[in-house]
Amino acid sequence: MYFDELQLSDEVLDALWDMHFDKCTPVQEKAIPVILEGHDVIGCAQTGTGKTAAYILPLLTNLQYDNHDESKLNAIIIAPTRELAQQIDQQMEGFGYYVPFSSVPIYGGNDGGAWGNQAAGLQKGADIAIATPGRMLSLMNIYNIDFSGVKYLILDEADRMLDMGFYDDIMTIINKLPKDRQTILFSATMPDNIRRLAKTIMRQPKEIQIAVSRPPETIHQMATDLYETQKIPFLLHFLSQYRQTTDEQLRKVIIFVGKKQKVRDLTLALTHRHINARSMHSDLTQKERDEVMLDFRNGKVELLVATDIIARGIDVDDIPLVINYDVPRDAEDYVHRIGRTARAENSGMALTLISKEDQKYFYKIEQFLKKDIERLAVPDELGETPTPLDPQTEKKSTRRRKFHKPTGMKNERGKQRRRKPTANQSN
Repeated sequence: MYFDELQLSDEVLDALWDMHFDKCTPVQEKAIPVILEGHDVIGCAQTGTGKTAAYILPLLTNLQYDNHDESKLNAIIIAPTRELAQQIDQQMEGFGYYVPFSSVPIYGGNDGGAWGNQAAGLQKGADIAIATPGRMLSLMNIYNIDFSGVKYLILDEADRMLDMGFYDDIMTIINKLPKDRQTILFSATMPDNIRRLAKTIMRQPKEIQIAVSRPPETIHQMATDLYETQKIPFLLHFLSQYRQTTDEQLRKVIIFVGKKQKVRDLTLALTHRHINARSMHSDLTQKERDEVMLDFRNGKVELLVATDIIARGIDVDDIPLVINYDVPRDAEDYVHRIGRTARAENSGMALTLISKEDQKYFYKIEQFLKKDIERLAVPDELGETPTPLDPQTEKKSTRRRKFHKPTGMKNERGKQRRRKPTANQSN
C-alpha cells in the first residue's frame, strides 16, 4: 500500500514526498488507518519495522483536524531511553515539516539550559512532548504542568520500559492525564505484564500483530563456547583474524555487554591493548553520549562497548560486525542486537561468546531462530573449553573442533552501493 492511499493530511503527504517515502511497511499499513479512526491501539512490532512513522503520521494528521486547545500540551510520547527519544524527535521534525505544531524533547543528561527549555516547553504548551519517564516525572514534581489538554498518549517500546523498572513512573504520569484520550502502545514483545498494563490504561484497544522477524540471511551468525576467563583472549584473537581477512582497520564495531560495570572493565582492557574503544551506558551524560555517538558514526571509534541501551536506539547503516560479549537473555534482544549490522542492504557479521553459564540462554535463541549457529573453536593455546550443547538434542556434544578462521570474513560490502536507511524502515 502507498501512503497516498491512506487518509493522511496533504501536509503530511507533502513531507513524505519530499523525503522520498511512498510505500508503507506492514505495520504502517495496519496501524495508520486504525489510529486515524481514533481507536486505542496495541501494536506488537520490533525495531526496524517502521513503527515510529506508524504513530507519528496519524498523530500529526489527527492534530490538524480535531478540536484541541492550541495553548496546551496535546500529545505525549513516552520512550525508554534518551537515544530513542532523540530519534523520535528527529523523525517528528521531518514528518511534521509542513504542519504548524511544536514538539519538545524531554530527557535527562543535558546541561541546565536544557532543563529550563524543557520546563518552558511543557508549561507554555508545546503541542507534543517526547519524553523519557524519569525526566518527565522529575519536571512534574517541581513544576505545575497542565495536562488537561492531552488527547493522545503513545508508549513506545513499552516492554523495554517495564524491564527497566519504569512501571510506577509511567502510571504516575498517566494518572495526571485526562481519561478521555487516545492511547497507543507499541511493544516488541507482548508478555503478560504488557497486557495487564494495556487493560489498565486503554479502552477496548485494537490489536495489531507484526510477527517477530528473524535476522536476515545477510548476517553471517557465529558463536563460540568458552569460559568467562577466555573471553578477552579469544576476542583479541578474533579481532586480529578479522583485520587480516578484511584487509582493513577495525571500524564501527559494536560489542554488547550485559552490565555497566562490565562495559567499563572491558573498555579499559581493550584500551590497554591499544585498541580505540569507547563506552556507552546509561551513566554517561547526554553530552558524553552525543560525543561518543558522533565519533562512532564518523569512524573515529574502532569499538563501541555498550549495554542494550543502543540495541534499539541508534540508526547507523554501515556497521560491519556486532559481537555479543554476553548472551542476551531472550531471543528478541538477540535479534535487536545483531540487527545493528546488515542494514540498508549491506551484509554483516555477528559473533556471540557463550560462557558455560549462558549456554541455556543461547540454546533458547537457537530454538527461536530454528537453526544451528556456526560454532568457532578457540585456539589450542587457550586451553580446554566448555562442551557446547547440541541444539537438536540439548545433550552434550562430544565433537572437538580445530580452530579455523571464520568463513565469510571477506569484505563484500564494496560490491553494492550503500543506501541510507529511510525513516519508515528504521525505528
